[in-house]
Amino acid sequence: MSEVEGEPPLARFGGSPPPRVPWLAEALATAPDRSEFLCDGAAIELLTWGERGWPGLLFLHGNGGHADWWSFIAPYFAKDRRCAAISWSGMGGSGWRDQYSIEAYARELVGAIDAAGLADAGPPVVIGHSFGGIPLMYAAVHHTDRLRGGIMVDSFVPPPERKKPGWAVSGRNPPRYASEAEILMRYRFAPHQDSAHPDIVDYLARHSVREVAGDMPPGKQWTWRFDPRMWATLDRSAADPLVEQANLPIGMIYGECSALVTADHVSQLASRLPDCRFAAAIPHARHHIMVDEPIALIAALRVGIAALEQKP
Repeated sequence: MSEVEGEPPLARFGGSPPPRVPWLAEALATAPDRSEFLCDGAAIELLTWGERGWPGLLFLHGNGGHADWWSFIAPYFAKDRRCAAISWSGMGGSGWRDQYSIEAYARELVGAIDAAGLADAGPPVVIGHSFGGIPLMYAAVHHTDRLRGGIMVDSFVPPPERKKPGWAVSGRNPPRYASEAEILMRYRFAPHQDSAHPDIVDYLARHSVREVAGDMPPGKQWTWRFDPRMWATLDRSAADPLVEQANLPIGMIYGECSALVTADHVSQLASRLPDCRFAAAIPHARHHIMVDEPIALIAALRVGIAALEQKP
């Protein structure tokens, strides 16, 4: 999230939840088991659906997000697959670190495979949205035997000159708000966008905030659930030199109207990958595809997973 131009998508609701459409209510009713595991001393939030022993899927969220970005997507796969989602350290309900690196995030990815039992039927397919695709690419080189393949969802691997996003905050404490309603009304996406699905936005926003003790004035306050110091040590371009070494099948799904990932980005990355199985655009979708076109994303993932699991 960032302070950018445009009205926040939940401002018009005044802190009240919008009504949920039936399909979203049904998906969220398939609640995950919530737990955590330790990785390099940090507690990592873990959500799981489906039975152990089924083929595994691991879902990875983007920068500033949390595992619940997948809570209305993963249930559609959990009828015959073991599914899991994590919150990266420094985000969501996971612990914070003194230093962050793509290498450490890749270890969290592998730790999730073990903690969730995703490899009982063979290595899982890993799906990474936005920033989540960068540790996925790193793991595809350094932990090749642990993955069946990967899907980059509106994600690209930044070159060294783009090691940090333009809106990154390093070291500044996030603002605090007097009530949950106030902070929800300030919730934004980065890059900024509205959505035709305010019920999804509201669900994501409520899992993006936490209550804290205030001192000026004393009492309860609300703030965001991410570590503002993360970008002080993290270089997101660390996976760029590895792309040509990713000897696993990789697929790409991107938003046709994305402000971050263009068709040229996808074409360039596809040309560098040893085994790019597919590249597909979701019509009308922007960067946060699951917020714009969730049903289309589910359909595209189903086709993409099948393509990765086929022998070349």
